[in-house]
Amino acid sequence: MKASVVLFSLFSTLAAASPINIASRDVFVPPILYPHAGTVWKVGQHHNVTWDVSDAPAQITNPVGQVFLRQNGLTQLSNPLAQGFNILDGRVVIQVPNVAPAKDYQLVLFGDSGNFSPLFTITK
Repeated sequence: MKASVVLFSLFSTLAAASPINIASRDVFVPPILYPHAGTVWKVGQHHNVTWDVSDAPAQITNPVGQVFLRQNGLTQLSNPLAQGFNILDGRVVIQVPNVAPAKDYQLVLFGDSGNFSPLFTITK
């Protein structure tokens, strides 16, 4: 009986405690502007990947960006095209990797979320 009173008192105290005030943070999902549908890149070329930062929240959960290549629903996570840049930069230069020519490539931009570019083409 005494143990149940102690437990009840402990839980009552915890339930009445004020919540901890943690700064509000938002997930930022900037749309990729380039490459866009119809873009054709050649293996070995350098390109600016660009995204829209005009609606960035004041507090971003993870401002460190990464860019990956994606094809057939598979993101090539072991080979980032770019990493360690500030997601608020709105652009990063990448070199087109030596991959098989195809019309179904996408880029994935990771910061505190991941978003995909439209499909584009890579040629040799």
